[in-house]
Amino acid sequence: MQAAVATLFPDLFAPFMEHGIAGRAVENGLVDLSIFDIRDRAVNSRGSVDDYQFGGGAGMLLRPEPLFDTLERIPWRDEARVIFMTPQGKRLDQPFVRELAESSRMIIFCGRYGGIDQRFRDAAVTDEISVGDAVVSGGEIPAMFLMEAVFRWLPGVLGRMESAESDTYATGLLDYPRYTRPADYRGMKVPEVILSGNHADIEQFRLRKAMELTLKNRPDLIDSGSEETIRERFIRALRLADRQKEQKNG
Repeated sequence: MQAAVATLFPDLFAPFMEHGIAGRAVENGLVDLSIFDIRDRAVNSRGSVDDYQFGGGAGMLLRPEPLFDTLERIPWRDEARVIFMTPQGKRLDQPFVRELAESSRMIIFCGRYGGIDQRFRDAAVTDEISVGDAVVSGGEIPAMFLMEAVFRWLPGVLGRMESAESDTYATGLLDYPRYTRPADYRGMKVPEVILSGNHADIEQFRLRKAMELTLKNRPDLIDSGSEETIRERFIRALRLADRQKEQKNG
């Protein structure tokens, strides 16, 4: 995948590109990630990239010239998804993440101040994306969130793709409780069913716990389909992850 980020704070992305999922993707050549400083296309010698709003209103806006000029520096822009991170955008979810992962090219613009000139949004942006119903000072952290979510679905980025297949949301529900050694720690014991080796019972336990947690924290996910449909999707995702793990292990 080819990816680019346009930002006023390019240094924020240096650690992101060197560590974790993104670092692995870049190091292994699975993602060609470039960072562009919008201020390199400032409108004057003082480095100005923003201005007051016509008609009044709180907050400065990023001017259209540095935005368009930055986009036009990217030679593969015509075939890319051009994304603007904004709380006004479509809320990011797992199906949308997987759709973006299937794209070969994406360019992410990070706003600051009171936003960006609407003309750039109308003429150049293909996707406006929100990562949650809250406002932060700029699009840099949301952009990292988006890239982390997308990159982990690219083949070869995760050590095991089944890790993504059985994630929260990928199954249609929130995640189920997970346990590792020791089986008894300070009197806190792993449920016997998890240790039983009975895969059918383990599946049902995980489904029940995932349903309980989802009903408690995100009941809107349950409302999106019948209980039987949700159960089938959940079990199918678990079994797919298990099959992929077996194939990986030979």
